[in-house]
Amino acid sequence: MAAQKIRIRLKAFDYRLIDQSAQEIVETAKRTGAVVKGPVPLPTRIERFDILRSPHVNKTSRDQFEIRTHQRLMDIVDPTDKTVDALMKLDLPAGVDVEIKL
Repeated sequence: MAAQKIRIRLKAFDYRLIDQSAQEIVETAKRTGAVVKGPVPLPTRIERFDILRSPHVNKTSRDQFEIRTHQRLMDIVDPTDKTVDALMKLDLPAGVDVEIKL
């Protein structure tokens, strides 16, 4: 039977929040005796928007906006029940999206 692992993927617009959250997850998992691989920084997704400045004419005059989505990936190998309970009780900031796959 293959070793059980938990794959955690974090997404956030602010890289400081995502790094802080990843550090908390790693510390919590290591404290319960699990092996952690990562956090691995995944490519940042940059979404750009061009908006016309004028409501009527001047097509060449535009504002540019962008949204950067930072991502981190980590694996927890052979998690115990204690590890899972500790991760469920972990309180992460509001700007961080967490996806967990078993």
